[in-house]
Amino acid sequence: MLGIAQDGGRPQAGCTRPCCADLSADEAAYPVALGITDGEHHHLIEATRFLSQQLSIWGQSSIDSVLLTHAHFGHVDGLGLFGRETMNARGLSLHVSSEMEHLIDRTPQWALMIDQGVFEPHTFHDRDEIQLSPNVTVQPIRVPHRDELSDMHAFVVRGPNRALLFLPDHDTWEETLARHNASSIRSWLTSLKVDIALVDGTFWSSDELAGRNQDKVPHPPVSQTLEMLGERTEGDPALYFIHLNHTNPLYDSNSEASAELSRSGWSVAVQGQRFAL
Repeated sequence: MLGIAQDGGRPQAGCTRPCCADLSADEAAYPVALGITDGEHHHLIEATRFLSQQLSIWGQSSIDSVLLTHAHFGHVDGLGLFGRETMNARGLSLHVSSEMEHLIDRTPQWALMIDQGVFEPHTFHDRDEIQLSPNVTVQPIRVPHRDELSDMHAFVVRGPNRALLFLPDHDTWEETLARHNASSIRSWLTSLKVDIALVDGTFWSSDELAGRNQDKVPHPPVSQTLEMLGERTEGDPALYFIHLNHTNPLYDSNSEASAELSRSGWSVAVQGQRFAL
């Protein structure tokens, strides 16, 4: 787990509220990203502007491929770091949806990097199976999310023994479950056959963004997700919240929100956390 924060990170630029003031290095959080390795091959989900720090957390200096869920800035603004001015990567596999590939073609800087041979694009579609290595596959799962620039795909990462869902963004549980003909979060996770779920935990509550219209940045609040799930029971997958906005009280382990989450049996992911698949 190379980052657990929403696109702006923590502290967030321009924020002078207590949630961002005087944070120690241990309290900072990078935008969400996930590293995948089988010991020989190394793959990165999301390319953030904190790529250097995240590769350091991971203990890697180079990677074999990059996979992108969608086009929102915190998930893609590190793509330029692979170019000639920085890492000077060559022939790096870039796994993207067809809509994301069209956006890359229309974005001069990214298109130039394709022409220069930095990236070798590979287009995926919903429910494809991407074979990253002999022991690792990734399945893109289309989910509803703001699509001003591209569509959005969650990823199911399957290893030799277990599988993990990476779902950093979606608009509402109602829309996501309806798209996949699922009656509940549990039934959807069961249908995906995952043992670990990293899910959108951007906001704790729907009124968290004081002075802003949260309808323009839709994400299912953690409090609603907990209400829909209830307490964790035997046989449930391990579920961790990720993509936390800087305002989210779950950053504070002493908050009532953290206490409620702990009582439920679910968790918040930790930067640097590892999951064995």
